[in-house]
Amino acid sequence: MIKVKQSILAVIIAGSIGLQSCAQHKQDKAALKLSEAFVTQQLNDASKQIKYLESQIQESDIPTTFKDGKHVNWGTAWWCSGFYPGTALYLYEATGDQELLDIAKSKLKYLEKEKHNTTTHDLGFMLFCSFGNALRLTGDSSAYKEVLATGAESLASRFKESTKTIRSWDGGKNWDGQPWTYPVIIDNMMNLEFLTQVSKITGNPRYTEIAKTHANTTLKEHFRDNYSSYHVVDYNPEDGSVIAKKTAQGAFDESAWARGQAWALYGYTVMYRETKDEAYLKQARGIADFYLNHPNLPEDLVPYWDFDQDKLTSDSKYYAQKDLRDASTAAIVASALLELSLYTEGEESANYITKSEKMLESLSREPYKAAYKDNGGYILKHSVGSIPHETEVDVPLTYADYYYVEALIRYGRMLKGEEVIKQ
Repeated sequence: MIKVKQSILAVIIAGSIGLQSCAQHKQDKAALKLSEAFVTQQLNDASKQIKYLESQIQESDIPTTFKDGKHVNWGTAWWCSGFYPGTALYLYEATGDQELLDIAKSKLKYLEKEKHNTTTHDLGFMLFCSFGNALRLTGDSSAYKEVLATGAESLASRFKESTKTIRSWDGGKNWDGQPWTYPVIIDNMMNLEFLTQVSKITGNPRYTEIAKTHANTTLKEHFRDNYSSYHVVDYNPEDGSVIAKKTAQGAFDESAWARGQAWALYGYTVMYRETKDEAYLKQARGIADFYLNHPNLPEDLVPYWDFDQDKLTSDSKYYAQKDLRDASTAAIVASALLELSLYTEGEESANYITKSEKMLESLSREPYKAAYKDNGGYILKHSVGSIPHETEVDVPLTYADYYYVEALIRYGRMLKGEEVIKQ
């Protein structure tokens, strides 16, 4: 158990929110093209849809996807378990609908045990998106602070000094049939915000130091010269040297798996916010430039599942699925770009907003937005989990809904002239 400093605890309680703001950025309303009515309509539609989804499942279910007319629930230990309660919490923030808060709380009691889970690198997704938002919105530190602190300690246990990274998977093999030695995936960048925030609420700087060390190593080893990211870097845990750079969910090892680029963009944007390290801002801007100017990015800005899918030949086992879109990637990028616009200026900042607006417009209509009671109650259609693993292919995904709603929430704050990043 981590002992919380009394002065920090007093600040948390007095502030009536769980996590104190570290970004006081607003946006000029004149630069925004979407209306408050548009944002409100999308959030109201999403709220109705999530409440319908809840009516179709058991209280103990934490839904992951919907396939062949059936809800799929992979349990609390699955990396996606924090997104559904997190979505309900965001929608509660937007609407004030108590039913949505009740939905979230009903899931948190099943999810709480994962604070002791030391077998996963994804506790940020699992606990910060859920309990972090609950703490921020309710201010109930007695209910949620200990969960976050214990969870951060569990995540920190996966950090190894020799590699200067947090390990991703504990087993499995790459596509060459070789077992992973010490794999680290780009997705890990999304769990660092959890660590930096828990440093603030506990007063323990160790978690932020781990986050910075991991981000620095990833910056050095995971990226190509054009700012695209490898999916997996396998390290030698004895000396930290790189054994191989591979993919697990992309089209091939040297391809740019679309959601991996989104995780990288979002992760380095957050790390700049948390540290003000200019290297992280440079990286985020470089990733955004690669992504937004890629010749294979479709006109509606909802990407194919891999930016290099056009290089697949007819003898590839993925060829038949090469042109599938991934709405989850667009949702993540839309949210990340809104934040990145806060840390840049002029035409660059405006471009990030414009591109995010386009993504939100695309996701808010057919073929991506589901009609009420369609799609099992999920908000968005046409996401891709992992084509190589033949799982969650062209289906709704809980994290697509989460980041779509987050992007709408952030945009709505911009329209109101509010602080965009609230913690």
